[in-house]
Amino acid sequence: MARHRGPVLLDTNVILECFRVGSWRALSSGYGVETVEACVTETQTGFQRRRAELLIDPARLKDTLQAGHPVTHRECAVLAVRAPDMALDVGERSLWAHALTRSDGWVLCGRNKASLRLGVRLGLKDRRIARETLLDGVGHRPKEALGKVCMARWLKRVLADLLISEGLDR
Repeated sequence: MARHRGPVLLDTNVILECFRVGSWRALSSGYGVETVEACVTETQTGFQRRRAELLIDPARLKDTLQAGHPVTHRECAVLAVRAPDMALDVGERSLWAHALTRSDGWVLCGRNKASLRLGVRLGLKDRRIARETLLDGVGHRPKEALGKVCMARWLKRVLADLLISEGLDR
């Protein structure tokens, strides 16, 4: 697969995991990585459950992001109308609300199944990309092996299963 050249939208879990396994520099220097303000905020919560080496310096994060977009209530409302029954956390909801405003060649990286289901339901499954694919694209091998939910094969299988469960495989 050819390396993606457009914007890469990241959810909170991807940002946290990239910092944890030492892949953030490779990802952020190899792509135009973007997120939304809600995801940046989420990277700063939960300190009581994180070891000191897993804390993310917010200034470093913001300096290495191509953009951290604000999301309006109106943008969130558009998403809520299009998918009223989807249970997404604030960061994922904001990320999708932002993505739906774009007309460029973005892809979204995140592993949450509700977010994956939303992408399928909105006809945007081809905009989903695995972290493995992104890291392979810049020739980076993390010191710690990626979990199965980061792999392209897992993403392909889950998206196919969601197409069937959503009745969109016809």
